[in-house]
Amino acid sequence: MSIVKKRFDINITAALQTVSQTFELDKNITHVKSILITSDKDDLIYYRGSQRIEMNKGEIVPDNYESKLLMSGINLSPNLRFYEIGDMPAGNGQVKMTYTDREDNRVPFEAYRVSLYLNCLQTD
Repeated sequence: MSIVKKRFDINITAALQTVSQTFELDKNITHVKSILITSDKDDLIYYRGSQRIEMNKGEIVPDNYESKLLMSGINLSPNLRFYEIGDMPAGNGQVKMTYTDREDNRVPFEAYRVSLYLNCLQTD
């Protein structure tokens, strides 16, 4: 068994947009241990973003969970940056993220990318 990092991206192209996307994990991934949210424009997801994350149709993160609660600063060791979810079985290997951009006057909208990182356990 070894640990691998997987990255999945959603592009937000319009203000107040909700994007839902399902991602497929590799067949040799057995469990997901932790998650992390980041972006090419961190200030936008910090102030404007929320999401719901599901795996195998089971909720990992509930509706309207603020993105800033799943982000990590650069002042942490890379090994401490992920949000631990335990050893969640990969099951059918589907991870669904529904991301919502909300209005916030502190940062004007511009197109941005939201990245979901998964810390996964895979068979060798």
